[in-house]
Amino acid sequence: MLAFHRETMSSPKPQEGICGLAQAVGPESWSKVSCPCCISAQVEPLVLIQLADNVQPNTKQWLMAMISANQKSGGAGLLAHPGEDASWGRIVVAAPRCTLLKATEDLGLCKADKDGNMITFSFNDLDNFSSVDDMQKFLTLAQRQYIVKYQLESMRAVRDQRIPGIAGDKGVLKSRQNIFQKLQKVRVILDVFPLRDEKKLQALGREWYSQKRLWGQPLDSIHTYFGGSVAFYFSFLDFYTWALVPPAVLGLFVTFFLPKWGSTDGNKGDPFVPEAIPQSPEADSDQPVSGLMVQAIFSMIWSTVFMELWKRRSAALSYRWGSITLTERFQEPRPGFQGDLGINPVTGRLEPLFPDWKRQVRVGLVSLPVVLLFLGLVVLGMLGFYYCEAVMSSFHKASGSIITAILSYLPSIIHIVYTNMLGNIYRNVAQRLTDWGERERKILLFTHCRQNLTCSCNTLDSSLKGLGLKFTFFNNFAVLFHIAFFKQDLNLLRKRLSSLLILSQAVNQFTEVFVPYIVDRFYGSAEKELKEDDPEADHLQAEGSLPPFPGLFAEYIELLVQFGYLSLFSCVYPLTAVLLLLNNITEIRGDAYKICRLFRKPFSPPESGMGVWQAAFEVLGFVSVVSNCWLLLLAPRVQALTDDAGLSPATVVICAVMVEHVLILLKLILAFMIPDEPDWVRIKREQIEYCSMKASKRVKSAYMSQVC
Repeated sequence: MLAFHRETMSSPKPQEGICGLAQAVGPESWSKVSCPCCISAQVEPLVLIQLADNVQPNTKQWLMAMISANQKSGGAGLLAHPGEDASWGRIVVAAPRCTLLKATEDLGLCKADKDGNMITFSFNDLDNFSSVDDMQKFLTLAQRQYIVKYQLESMRAVRDQRIPGIAGDKGVLKSRQNIFQKLQKVRVILDVFPLRDEKKLQALGREWYSQKRLWGQPLDSIHTYFGGSVAFYFSFLDFYTWALVPPAVLGLFVTFFLPKWGSTDGNKGDPFVPEAIPQSPEADSDQPVSGLMVQAIFSMIWSTVFMELWKRRSAALSYRWGSITLTERFQEPRPGFQGDLGINPVTGRLEPLFPDWKRQVRVGLVSLPVVLLFLGLVVLGMLGFYYCEAVMSSFHKASGSIITAILSYLPSIIHIVYTNMLGNIYRNVAQRLTDWGERERKILLFTHCRQNLTCSCNTLDSSLKGLGLKFTFFNNFAVLFHIAFFKQDLNLLRKRLSSLLILSQAVNQFTEVFVPYIVDRFYGSAEKELKEDDPEADHLQAEGSLPPFPGLFAEYIELLVQFGYLSLFSCVYPLTAVLLLLNNITEIRGDAYKICRLFRKPFSPPESGMGVWQAAFEVLGFVSVVSNCWLLLLAPRVQALTDDAGLSPATVVICAVMVEHVLILLKLILAFMIPDEPDWVRIKREQIEYCSMKASKRVKSAYMSQVC
């Protein structure tokens, strides 16, 4: 049995190695620490490194020595345990107190001082903070595990050397080369992942998805265990689900109490159009307002208010979780970045740089043609949809039965499946292009990116990111926009939108609820095969056999597409919000169940918000003004008014453009009137900045006094 367990591991006495290196000792012990304040009777295993089966014992010992070495020697300043013996293909990693505290300062996290106020943590001002002697209270589990990953990725060779046990050029390590990336490239390190705390995970599951409640989530517990990125996603999902209640109530009212546009011929026998609702344009034109007009105006207002209120909520959470002042702008480049060594003109550090002209060439010759190819496939699918829709429509008009009415939705269903498959294929291709061509931080070209980074090596190329997001938008909304703006067929638009919602919700419920239950119930997770007397090594092996967490990109895309359907086109199908609300109530618990039970625990960096996703939602909010203004022009009541006034089509379009500009101006004014931060968060943030300024002055004064 392994000689370590969470909460009960003993740490050996400190022992200095050569050149400050804390040497890894015997096969049954942790590496030694050199700092007296880091000696503890309890050591918490945080991260597991999976090695290849053919790794030599001397290679493993060298890696453990580098993990335990201080940063001046090119190491990570962590604790390493070899497991059962030197030949065991895993290394368990923990973090001493000083390493955790210094990394907390590097990341720019805010922590509570002795008075309970959140201020930016400073290692030199250590005594001013509470709980600094207890790392499990001072830092969350997710933060401690991310710091371990952060430290491992910061290991760089201080001189040219050879990795023991690796022959040929693969074993050559150049000065300033990233050690962790090199070992991953030569397949010494196969995987690295944070270890799960089963007791905390089970407690979180009981509080999160096991209780029979529809609303509310344990966000602080989620943040403590899974980290900032996961917590912000579930916070946004919860906030968005609550925000769907007003449009859902309005949608029910519009559907059953207000007159509805439509065509009696086009909707004959359609099971999705209630017979009790007036269907003729004449019935609508006799009313002062129609459901389409009410829903369109409400959608424009709702999308603005929703995003502004979310900004306030996000600011409050970032303060509460200590991530309101993250410092990522001038960090060392992560292992995913490669390039020729050079001097960063901003930081003055020697680090890999990648010329902009090479990046632009790769975008123009590889990435852009691939994206254009997929856009062409989207257009081809759209043309196929129109052809099948015309065939089925003529067939339905000739028959007029309820069976043909149902079959008339078949082209939409086929096209929805086609676009989903195309999106998944593009996502995989884009991932490969990013890994090959971008050579930046390990992020997808169209996913979460960091804002305001230096232009040398910490920038996610804006053109690649823009192309990816544009494809996602084009793939999901091209047909709807074409129907609305070019074909101007509201009946077809309603049919298409209802098909999208009903099919996507059915597929989503199957994948989010039914499939996870079947997998967990009948196939079982890796821990279910273990017995009480199994050694700790088997538990670690079982944990490593779980599939890695796929990330939050697909989840955010799903919410973004939902938001687009609701804000852009829900006026033609008022039940949109109702269907989305019902879906998201189960979505919350389904996503919680999956991340807790079916996947390996992910690393989660500290986050101060949703990042690029928030900007994407705001862009859709502005596009919704244009979309809803155009759909208002197609409303029978508006068309009747323009005909009675004798306005020409050109005059109507000019008036619509003027109204659209006025509405955008009103949207901007409304966004300006609602502050992005609550007053108390703004005051706290300014206090943090003031305290940081005073701390800098104290450090400068102390330095000057020592010099003098």
